[in-house]
Amino acid sequence: MSEHGAGAAPPLRLRPTLLSDLDYVVGVERDPHNRPFITPWERTQHEGAVRFPDFRHFIVESGDAAGPDGGRDGFVILQGCRNPQQSVELKRLVLQSKGRGLGRRCVRLLKQMAFRDLKAHRFWLDVKSLNTRALALYASEGFVEEGRLRESVRAYVGDGTEGWDTLIVMSLLDREYEARKALGLEATG
Repeated sequence: MSEHGAGAAPPLRLRPTLLSDLDYVVGVERDPHNRPFITPWERTQHEGAVRFPDFRHFIVESGDAAGPDGGRDGFVILQGCRNPQQSVELKRLVLQSKGRGLGRRCVRLLKQMAFRDLKAHRFWLDVKSLNTRALALYASEGFVEEGRLRESVRAYVGDGTEGWDTLIVMSLLDREYEARKALGLEATG
């Protein structure tokens, strides 16, 4: 899936992750700049997500394919793509490059995919409370806080120590997404 009409920004594309991408994916997860905000998976978990039909595992690509990672800017995972309750989870969004607007562009593409392509009623996620940038992004993109799972995950603080963090559950419903589209707040591709 790719983004169209993004103005001066280079096109953003989500392409299915290949098994040959998994060293890159694991490396991005273990990057010290990303690790405080996620719980890294083992390579075999990613292999399962690539192969299992209930998941969608994508590589985020933008810009120059000749760059150090061959145009790869990160990865995303959707889960619940075959959920009979039509509740699709944004399981993971990890980007190497920060501050370029890729996160917002990814979230918009993923919302479109969830509601238009996967026919979701509810698109949801959980995010660590320490991840204030992601929380602000999701709120600005229409996600509503549903609740908090207090001190439910171990958190890598960044200086080699671990502590506890709270997960914040957020969601966007199909009718809320349609209302945002009617207001011109969503891409219509």
